[in-house]
Amino acid sequence: MNNSIKTFVLLAAFVALFMLIGGLIGGVKGMLFAGLFAGVMNFFAYWYSDKMVLSMYNAQEVGPHNAADLYVLVQNLAARANLPMPRVYVINQPQPNAFATGRNPQNAAVAFTVGIISLLDEKELEGVIAHELSHILHRDILLSTVSATIAGAISALAGVAMWFGVRDSDGRRNWVASILIGIFAPMAASVIQLAISRSREYMADASAAQLTYNPLALASALTKIENNARGIVFTTAEEHPATAQMMIINPLHSNSNNADNLFSTHPTTANRISRLQDISRQMNLK
Repeated sequence: MNNSIKTFVLLAAFVALFMLIGGLIGGVKGMLFAGLFAGVMNFFAYWYSDKMVLSMYNAQEVGPHNAADLYVLVQNLAARANLPMPRVYVINQPQPNAFATGRNPQNAAVAFTVGIISLLDEKELEGVIAHELSHILHRDILLSTVSATIAGAISALAGVAMWFGVRDSDGRRNWVASILIGIFAPMAASVIQLAISRSREYMADASAAQLTYNPLALASALTKIENNARGIVFTTAEEHPATAQMMIINPLHSNSNNADNLFSTHPTTANRISRLQDISRQMNLK
């Protein structure tokens, strides 16, 4: 299934789950309350998440005066993608990784660890930069905020169900249904949210391949990152695991399985590489 269509289907499933649980608990008023509650929580995150994340990772902004090679690569690819030049940051962590943040292309930033800069050659680093710029181009930060808002609303409704109960058609509280909703609704919301995240990673990979016209360079970069990240602890990511889904590869553990896991933030590296190899063949590249 096309990743854009898959994302739309998953968002539709999110909304359907939200409406179902809201209707069971409190009807329209219950849904509106949960939506407002989650929206307020995520409004601040949407506007200030870039500053928060960059601060917690102690990211240092760089420019052509102190990181010329990296800055020029970002500048050239941003121009090729018809994007405003994002702010560029370096994180003093040895684990190779990178992420993009910012509420829109005009207020975006890309960050790279010293580990990834020293590990990759120029073409591989271009592939990583193009991947992160693709997240900005497709407004994936906004999408992740929307999915987090709906997931938060579902969790809030599930909490209400656990405390106050779901009523049957005759008005009596059904505590079995309440407990089941309280346990499984947040789990279902998490599964859908993570599926959206994995789908966007595939899309960013494909977009990066088109932008650089070198999908195998990104495949090579992912291989190097995966192999070198296994034995290196990313301290800040361990302290803030919710930020793991932002990274180009999950910084908390290696995805070594052959199939994408329902509860994983990223597709397996092997599957991503396989898709990039398919794209290379479609481009008639060797």
